[in-house]
Amino acid sequence: MNGGGTSRHIGRILIRAIVTLLMVAILNFILFRVIPGDPAKLLLGGGRVSATAEQIEAQRQNWGLDRPLLPDQLVDYLSATVRGDLGYSFKFRGRHVADLILERLPATIVLVAVAQLIAIVVGVMLGMYAGWRRGGALDNGGTVASLLLFSTPSFWVGMILVVVFSTKFGWLPGYGAYSPGGTISSIDSILDHLRHLALPVTALALGLIGQYVLVARAAMSDVVTEDYMVTARAKGLTNRQMLMRHAFRNAMLPVVTLIALNLGYAVAGAITVEAVFAWPGIGGLTVEALNARDYPVLQGVFLLLGASIVVSNMTADLAYGLLDPRVR
Repeated sequence: MNGGGTSRHIGRILIRAIVTLLMVAILNFILFRVIPGDPAKLLLGGGRVSATAEQIEAQRQNWGLDRPLLPDQLVDYLSATVRGDLGYSFKFRGRHVADLILERLPATIVLVAVAQLIAIVVGVMLGMYAGWRRGGALDNGGTVASLLLFSTPSFWVGMILVVVFSTKFGWLPGYGAYSPGGTISSIDSILDHLRHLALPVTALALGLIGQYVLVARAAMSDVVTEDYMVTARAKGLTNRQMLMRHAFRNAMLPVVTLIALNLGYAVAGAITVEAVFAWPGIGGLTVEALNARDYPVLQGVFLLLGASIVVSNMTADLAYGLLDPRVR
């Protein structure tokens, strides 16, 4: 395909992503303005502090809540979001929401990235092999185990891991990212961080491995029955040549979609795991904001989640074009 066609394909993907991000931002704005509760009262301490009508009105004017919702507040919100200004937290007085998210984001990225990497390597390889060797012991046993892992909530797996490996045997810490007072400043502190990372990564990765095994196995099982695979075998290609030249690349198409979607949803999926292990990431921040009804923080987290899903889908579309030129 010529370069102009490829450019148009990429351009269409980018335009769709931008429009979708705009719709996500608008929906995010509307969602947190139709839920019960007056933000002005929350800023004054909610039901814990008595406030006069004059104080509430002054707070509304101070935060621009007295202006028309459409289009004034919406335009202000969109323009501020483009500049990276997500407002101020109710719970953490005087703190920018963007600063709070950026402060917690590295811990979530480390947790999700390590779990995804392990799950992709282990799950895809096992699934591809099971699909290539259909009906074998690994195929049958792996499918049953994958169904169990896929259907088990990650937070429940996390609680079992804490009870067994932290509470009962004491082999690994069950909460936090460091021992009390610890930071990444030496080899010992890095090893301490890795020990704290082990259980939450395992809890998150196990469910993902189950998904990857099932999808990769199904994709490979479909590919091996295609006509071009029969032709390749008739030409005298070895199993390794057939697998690497034909089967693997075609079977990766649905797997790429799953990887991209999981990367987008992993931030949301990590919330429950982070809550179990008191991991200081976006999940922990979300739980704190929910308990305090901190709408600006929740709005910022949901916007981050929506943006991550849109970007992940865009990445999957671009990867599809590379793996299968017919998509372009």
